[in-house]
Amino acid sequence: QVQLVESGGGLVQAGASLRLSCAASGRTFSRLAMGWFRQAPGKEREFVATISRSGGTSDYADSVKGRFAISRDNAKNTVFLQMNSLKPEDTAVYYCAASVDRFYGSRNYLEYNYWGQGTQVTVSS
Repeated sequence: QVQLVESGGGLVQAGASLRLSCAASGRTFSRLAMGWFRQAPGKEREFVATISRSGGTSDYADSVKGRFAISRDNAKNTVFLQMNSLKPEDTAVYYCAASVDRFYGSRNYLEYNYWGQGTQVTVSS
C-alpha cells in the first residue's frame, strides 16, 4: 500500500505561482513513477505531468508545458509540482498518483495504482 498526501493548494490571482507537494509513504519511493492529474468541476480527469522513478525523465500536458515543472526528492519521499503563470483555466482539484509498474510514468490515469485525496487550486482572473 502507498499513502499519498498532497498539500500546497490555494486561491491565487492569475499570473501567480503555487508549489504543490505530495508526500508518499508505505513503499520505496524510488520504485514509484509519479504523476499529477487534475479535475475541474464537470470535466474529466486530465493529465498534467509525470516523472520517472529516478527523476531523470518527465512529461507534460501541452496546456502546462513551459509553465509547470514536476520534480521529486527521493530522499524525502516527495514529488512537487511548481506551477507558474497560473491561469483561471488551471482551476481544479489536483491529484498526485503513483505507479508501481511504470518506470517512466504515464499520461494514462489507468496506469496509476494509488491516488492522493487531492488539493484545490483556484485561480481568479
